[in-house]
Amino acid sequence: MKRLIAIVGPTGVGKSRLALRLAGRFHGEIVSADSRQVYRHLDIGTAKPTPREMAAVPHHLIDIVNPDEDFSLARYQALAYHAISDIHRRQRLPFLVGGSGLYVRAVLEGWRVPGVLPDPQFRYNIEERAREIGVDGLYRELVSIDPEAAGKIDPRNVRRVVRALEVYAGTRQKFSRLGGKKAPDFDAHIIGLTADRAELYRRVDERVDAMMARGLVAEVEKLREMGYDFKLPAMSGIGYRQVGQYLAGGLTLDEAGRRMKTETHRFIRHQYAWFRLRDEKIHWYDVGRQDEAAIEEALADYLEKE
Repeated sequence: MKRLIAIVGPTGVGKSRLALRLAGRFHGEIVSADSRQVYRHLDIGTAKPTPREMAAVPHHLIDIVNPDEDFSLARYQALAYHAISDIHRRQRLPFLVGGSGLYVRAVLEGWRVPGVLPDPQFRYNIEERAREIGVDGLYRELVSIDPEAAGKIDPRNVRRVVRALEVYAGTRQKFSRLGGKKAPDFDAHIIGLTADRAELYRRVDERVDAMMARGLVAEVEKLREMGYDFKLPAMSGIGYRQVGQYLAGGLTLDEAGRRMKTETHRFIRHQYAWFRLRDEKIHWYDVGRQDEAAIEEALADYLEKE
């Protein structure tokens, strides 16, 4: 059985740094599982690896689409499987690394993702309807059509609500019935990184300050000059949305920074819904108590087993 190492956990806990260390020792390559790093030109706000880091260890699924291109879970999953297969073919070890729980689980669990392409006309129509009935109204529509799918979607996650309605409109089948799973052809060893919540928030706050210092505002200004609208899904991520509001005059720069921090704290709480500490399939390490050397040796023991 071929092997794959997944490194999961909340934003700011140190997944990328550990992945670089482990991939360097165990002849590995990194497959990104980050829903924002797929977009070109979004660098500082997505905490992409540096050119030096990508030269040291091969990375996949970073900078593969422009910010105004549609990018779906189905497309990500297909590209991820292709990259993993290619890494195995070259007798190297794939590391699936990232905090996007939807992406990670789709790959590890072999979700059968509906291959319905985005329908611009449908999305325009549903945006018009949302203006009339509100986001809550759209969610109630999904509840009436597919209560099982609605029960698994946060009512505030407009993109997923719209996607479930779009799949139903295109297939006349419930979004919840189109899934299912097919086990992938590799054995996954999942490393989970965690830390005390206050420590995570401190790290995130420092990271936001560092992003601002590195030029996040200038990066967002350049994206705007390139013609990328702030309404694009790619531009709705934490950092880009708040800086966009600042550039539009809706926030001060200090307010934008504080909102980035608050939203990232909220996102961390959401990530723990995907990566649960009681999940026995995940080998959890508290980075405040266990160092990277201990994780490295534990992985070496796993890889030595037949």
